[in-house]
Amino acid sequence: MNFPSELKYTKDHEWVRIEGDICTAGITDFAQGELGDIVFVEIETEGQSLAAHEVFGTVEAVKTVSDLFMPVAGTITEVNPGLEGNPASVNEDPYGTGWMIRIKMDAGADLSHLMSAEEYKALVG
Repeated sequence: MNFPSELKYTKDHEWVRIEGDICTAGITDFAQGELGDIVFVEIETEGQSLAAHEVFGTVEAVKTVSDLFMPVAGTITEVNPGLEGNPASVNEDPYGTGWMIRIKMDAGADLSHLMSAEEYKALVG
């Protein structure tokens, strides 16, 4: 399993790349592996301001549907347009073409709950 060290992780199995006050987020390699073949990603929260841990969408795999949780507080500024035509990109490249949302972080957003790659590896075993 792949856990890039430059990313931060949540206990809900989302990853986040923080660049100033803009974050790119998606689900981890572990999460996509547990879900299996992803057939649909539904994110209808573009433009909305959400708190950390709030549901921002769902991901549907062959046998299950799972909620997606905000890794940080902020406004969703973009949803990956490639997911509509190719949801399997989340399985193929969860940290690249399978990214899900971009977020403009709230000023002073609490990041203390985010884990390093090493901490996340310990969480998932």
